[in-house]
Amino acid sequence: MKAKNAETPDSSSAAEIFKWVVTFALLAAAVVGNHLYSDMSVVIRAAGVIVLIAAALGVAALTVKGKAAISFAQESRMEIRKVVWPSRQETMQTTLIVLAVSVVMALVLWGIDGIMVRLVAFATGI
Repeated sequence: MKAKNAETPDSSSAAEIFKWVVTFALLAAAVVGNHLYSDMSVVIRAAGVIVLIAAALGVAALTVKGKAAISFAQESRMEIRKVVWPSRQETMQTTLIVLAVSVVMALVLWGIDGIMVRLVAFATGI
């Protein structure tokens, strides 16, 4: 059974909707305020927009989807720490191998194309 959600569905969904409305209202205020106060200094407007976006992100982080996104980001960061990154030498060797194979394949395809053009020209009498 799912006893995890102890709140009533109506109150939690209403609260979630309210949080998302506040989030989008803050983002809209950032856009509209930036437009309305276009005669003010760019630094002041940028600071206002940054503050409103930070507030919108803060409110969004309180929602269920926001908490899930934060949890996902934290788990992703932990997984990235587990990755064994190649050394500079391994990266250079792999890059050179890829370049060499690309050049060889380009030459092979160029040769096949030349042969096919000659065969079609021979077959059609051009």
